[in-house]
Amino acid sequence: MPKPAANPLPSLNIDDQVCFSLYSATRAMNKVYRTLLDPLGLTYPQYLVMMVLWQGDGVTVSDIGTRLMLDSATLTPLLKRLESSGLVTRTRATQDERQVLIALTGAGRALKKRAHAIPPELFCATGCSATELVAMKKKLDALRDSLLRNG
Repeated sequence: MPKPAANPLPSLNIDDQVCFSLYSATRAMNKVYRTLLDPLGLTYPQYLVMMVLWQGDGVTVSDIGTRLMLDSATLTPLLKRLESSGLVTRTRATQDERQVLIALTGAGRALKKRAHAIPPELFCATGCSATELVAMKKKLDALRDSLLRNG
């Protein structure tokens, strides 16, 4: 782990904190997503699960959890709500009954068409260029990976 610089940013000034910038940006992003996702009847975490399933259907809860960095205690109620909404099915794997397979229903697959409008709308809301967003995503991914490695 690298040692802190000799003169780090002031440690208790909220405006100098990277964590607060990330937190407040996340809250602002979630507010935009809430507006975009309400017509689809999805919350942001449900949207993340649906995006995983739209990439590859019929995966285990643990696969979804690994992909989204969420534990099964967080995912289970979320998946139950998606099932109640008629978007996914949950079935026990025949080879290992401890595993629960999540699959899209017809309605879940159809929702993907309506969701295609969300990324462009979010892009516009950022006020950033595509180049800026790609660079920011790479930096955020690197920050996340570093924190997971060193935290």
